[in-house]
Amino acid sequence: MNNADIKTNHVANNHDPLALDLADFRDRILKAYGNGSAEKDLPADLGTATSWIPAATGNYRDFSYIAPELPEFLSNKCVGCMECVTECPDTAILAKVVPAEMYERALVEIDEQARGFARQQISKTTKYYDVPVKKGEQPGMFMIAVDPAKCKGCGECVVACGDHDALRMVRKTEENLDLTRQTFSLYEKLPATPKIYIQEKVLADMMLSHDAMLYTGGAGSCMGCGEATALRMMLASTGYLYGPENTGIVAATGCNTVYGSTYPYTPYRTPWTNSLFENAPAVAMGVRGRWNQMGWHDKKLWVVGGDGAMLDIGFQSLSRMLMSGMDINVIVLDTQVYSNTGGQSSTASFVSQDAKMSSVGKSHHGKSERRKELAQIVMMHPDVFVAQTTCAHINHFYRAIAAANSYPGPALVNVYTPCQPEHGIADNMSLHQAKLAADSRAFPLLIYDPSKGETIAERLSLQGNPAMRDDWFKTSADETIDFVSFARTEGRFAKQFNADGTPSPELLKAQEDRRKNWRLLQELARVR
Repeated sequence: MNNADIKTNHVANNHDPLALDLADFRDRILKAYGNGSAEKDLPADLGTATSWIPAATGNYRDFSYIAPELPEFLSNKCVGCMECVTECPDTAILAKVVPAEMYERALVEIDEQARGFARQQISKTTKYYDVPVKKGEQPGMFMIAVDPAKCKGCGECVVACGDHDALRMVRKTEENLDLTRQTFSLYEKLPATPKIYIQEKVLADMMLSHDAMLYTGGAGSCMGCGEATALRMMLASTGYLYGPENTGIVAATGCNTVYGSTYPYTPYRTPWTNSLFENAPAVAMGVRGRWNQMGWHDKKLWVVGGDGAMLDIGFQSLSRMLMSGMDINVIVLDTQVYSNTGGQSSTASFVSQDAKMSSVGKSHHGKSERRKELAQIVMMHPDVFVAQTTCAHINHFYRAIAAANSYPGPALVNVYTPCQPEHGIADNMSLHQAKLAADSRAFPLLIYDPSKGETIAERLSLQGNPAMRDDWFKTSADETIDFVSFARTEGRFAKQFNADGTPSPELLKAQEDRRKNWRLLQELARVR
């Protein structure tokens, strides 16, 4: 079909992509992809040709067939900490605080069996019930709802719940799937959480707000993906503080663009565009310049890219953007490997890491080059805000994002993002491994804020790292957590241990590299 035919076809059927007709996209495109007829029946059109995808079409995707299990909520053990909601990479477990009387009235809309199940999804917590009562305000019931269409069954929420044990994975049945669907439908019909229940000092509470939900379910990421959680949290903070209409993203090609725009689905409720692997920061400079011309100085613009895009091929573009002084934020999804193209090593890979292009064999024993430290390099650019953080450190992460957004110039947030297949970890282990990465000095936490003073020591904070004045952190049981401890838990280092668990010389070199990096940060921050 030639261009003229395409144009005529669109005019005749009122299928103009510039009209942003979501109803037409849902009824015509999404339906065809859902029933498998798209390839045969859909005509070529301008929407496809221009890669146009309406916002949040991931909402219409159903993953309920993927996993054999889903999370079950044990309301009597819940304390309302919101960590399960925060850490879920698929926006599949959500929460609301509902005035107690309102919830009981809403239950009459579902059948009796589902009503009993829904009552089990509501918890009377100190945080949302007892505290408001003491203040003379209406108490709220804390509701947890699982969206079975978005849950991939990774079990990350159960790990996040930790010692509370308020969640567990159970086998899917037709009965519990139906009850879970009805309860989630009830959740969607209930009004948004009243602002009186959202405690701004408790940063995890942001995800009780609809404005924070700028990343829906329906992304095609792997089960338990560490990147997706980082994107959800970044957008939650930005959307909550500045509003969903004041946020935009320029993404560098990578895993994030694959699961973020697998036609016709996207999880983003905010304007989003994908550029080439190496030039997203340059594109963002153009967007920022145009926004400023239009008077949109207060809109928050984020560049998204992996360590390959930002540390390797796209580093020159990133450095130029940082030197421009423009108010642009960057979030680096640091997996230490080119996940999107099969697991090659990058300059962010650790010494001794087993990856394509640096495999462990008879002659070569994993990556031999030392890891490039992006945070330190970016700190050497004048007046650039830098943070290094993980999703496991919720308050540190949210403070870093808020500070980056409020900083009047370039800002970069480097986030440790576990990749299940490339790191060789289980689907539910992103949170655990991210925390261990910080504890073991594999990926130290830091915030470098030029507004705090003139010297590096005044600007650099290592708060959040355990045992800040020591080389290694020791647990209460006197166990030393070093880089070898971290490496024992991941498949990418498995070949660096012999049969009795003794680490190889190459892995000990990697450990020394991590110790030296930590010593350098200690010196810069003057904490030793």
